[in-house]
Amino acid sequence: MLPSVLPQRRKSVDLQAGSIPARRISQTVAVTVGVLHPGEMGAVVGAALRAAGQTVVWASAERSAATVGRAEEAGLEDVGSLDELARRSDVVLSVCPPHAAVELADAFPRFTGTYVDANAVSPATARTIAGLVDRCVDGGIVGPPPRRPGTTRLYLSGADAPAVAEIFAGTIVDARVVSAEIGAASALKMAYAAWTKGTAALLLAVRAVARAEGVEEALLAEWELSLPELPERSLGAARSALRKGWRWVGEMEEIAGTFAATGLPDGFHRAAAEIYGRAPRSDRAEGDNALERMLAALSASGSAVDAHAGMQHLPDAQE
Repeated sequence: MLPSVLPQRRKSVDLQAGSIPARRISQTVAVTVGVLHPGEMGAVVGAALRAAGQTVVWASAERSAATVGRAEEAGLEDVGSLDELARRSDVVLSVCPPHAAVELADAFPRFTGTYVDANAVSPATARTIAGLVDRCVDGGIVGPPPRRPGTTRLYLSGADAPAVAEIFAGTIVDARVVSAEIGAASALKMAYAAWTKGTAALLLAVRAVARAEGVEEALLAEWELSLPELPERSLGAARSALRKGWRWVGEMEEIAGTFAATGLPDGFHRAAAEIYGRAPRSDRAEGDNALERMLAALSASGSAVDAHAGMQHLPDAQE
């Protein structure tokens, strides 16, 4: 089991807090990885591990047909229940919407393997999760679901981060150790997403304001002269918000908490959470009408939705 492997492997790594090793550990550790719960990101990460020779399992109990389909497509082995997943796994990899991360970790208090929380949560939330499980590694994923090399990084922190990075050696996921301190990987993820998703929300709000004031066409004309990339970026932001905005509400709130904890204003991302909370949930987000649908939702009086509605159960999808 991995708990006995990890300390032995870790002795060979001289890791100082805040350092990033120049080279990833090259030797592969054969383990069983349990994925919670294989959404869009988790299923593809699981498939990447499986392609590199790792055994990857998941639990279908109380999961939707969509999740079952993703897991089957990824070739993951169904072990039925979370209890059986905990019994079979050396490593549990949690990839879920951020609002569910603590609740999910709390279901593994007696798990004796290594729990990797790879969710978009604040450093404070990462430390809370670490207090719920016996052995924890903090993780943050940057990039799309890994379907080809060079697109996706998994940042890791914590005492056992080097051994977890070793598990990903040979996969198309670029696992990088950030620090020996729990919370560092999450801090990096928060800072990165604060820009990418925060500015996307701001761009949508700018378009909505310009439309409401009757100057949208003039704004677009100016953008073509001075910021020609913004029209296409705003369309991309609308498409993403329609497909994923409901999942990003909690992430924006975690980012806001991260800012507040460092003494910085948290209003930027509280507002972004509200923008994403107003996005109508839709899998049909392609085409130019995505922007029209999103701007209509933002501009309609009383269109804001309760960001926490329906969050009493764990959603199946992830970023």
